[in-house]
Amino acid sequence: MVGDEIMRSLAMKTPSKIVLVVLDGLGGLRIEGKTELEAAHTPHLDELASRSICGVADPVSPGITPGSGPAHLGMLGYEPLRYEIGRGVLEALGIGMELGKSDVVARGNFATMDQKGIIVDRRAGRIPTEKNKELCALLQEEIKEIEDARVEIRSGKEHRFVLRFIGQGLDGRLEDTDPQKEGNKPRQPTPLAPEAEKTARIVKDFLKRANQVLQDHHPANTVLLRGISRIPAIPSMSDLFKLTPACIATYPMYKGLARLVGMEILETGEGIADEFKTLKENYKRFDYFFLHVKKTDSYGEDGNFEKKVEVIEEVDRHIPVLVELAPDVIAVTGDHSTPALLKGHSWHPNPFILCSRYERIDDVKEFAEAACAKGGLGRFLAVHEMPLMLAAALKLTKFGA
Repeated sequence: MVGDEIMRSLAMKTPSKIVLVVLDGLGGLRIEGKTELEAAHTPHLDELASRSICGVADPVSPGITPGSGPAHLGMLGYEPLRYEIGRGVLEALGIGMELGKSDVVARGNFATMDQKGIIVDRRAGRIPTEKNKELCALLQEEIKEIEDARVEIRSGKEHRFVLRFIGQGLDGRLEDTDPQKEGNKPRQPTPLAPEAEKTARIVKDFLKRANQVLQDHHPANTVLLRGISRIPAIPSMSDLFKLTPACIATYPMYKGLARLVGMEILETGEGIADEFKTLKENYKRFDYFFLHVKKTDSYGEDGNFEKKVEVIEEVDRHIPVLVELAPDVIAVTGDHSTPALLKGHSWHPNPFILCSRYERIDDVKEFAEAACAKGGLGRFLAVHEMPLMLAAALKLTKFGA
């Protein structure tokens, strides 16, 4: 990946348009001989692949299982090993929370804990959002301040919420308390630097009090925290790539990431059809669109192979809407793999198709993992997707004399 200063010098503002469609957690592993993508009926995606150049992309590096933050950063052209953004910051920005530079935020999960202190469901059965709001209001009423830090609790979707600490001397360098797997006890909020000891103490006190408040609210009788962090400095897409970008997404975290890199967040409905309708309605206003589909990842984490297939097929049915708009570049991929077989993120590369009149067409006829691995792009790092899209849209000038 070229450095930021070189990218700034090469990027050009042009009227050409790019649409990136991201099926979160797209990549899979074979069950009964097929991955979710191979099992899905995807005539429109297959047709698109047949007139594209294809490959498979590693989100961070071969063998590394990424979180959603670094996986999306790489796709958007930011070196994920350089720009590390905590999940808490992304969730907070995604729900419209204004963050101060000294604030510490965390992404919270309502979860289920048994009498022995073991986590038996990290998502509390994906409780309804209305129940989430009720519990957040209850926690906020009971926990307003810890030491000299003000506490703010804001509801997200289903089991997710945002926890914000506002005060002086706070530092976000703490271990997550989420054990990542059921059957384990929550982790302690361990400081990763001496400057974070005060924050660790405050977080530990919060968790103790939250457990007391929630003890009679099964299945949401405890909370787990992830991505404890402060807001970083990161260049905008308009600055770095000379783009006027827009985000179409339904989940707060992805809106947060988009807002952090300077995208305009377009209001849309909850369904995939709504997202493609929003794309069509706003197509003339922007030159770059990030259209994000969440449920492929959710069903992968649930181990629900059939439902993940259904979401892929639903996206396929709306691809003609995108093709009819005739953007200069169409790219379709995933941020990371979430195989139903593993019920979680994995290290496997994602299929990637890049459709443009200025790209060479390879022999791939199917949008699937094994098929795309034989494509002209081969296997590459996801951080190269943005330069490939910009080049195919004729948005990069020549490097050097």
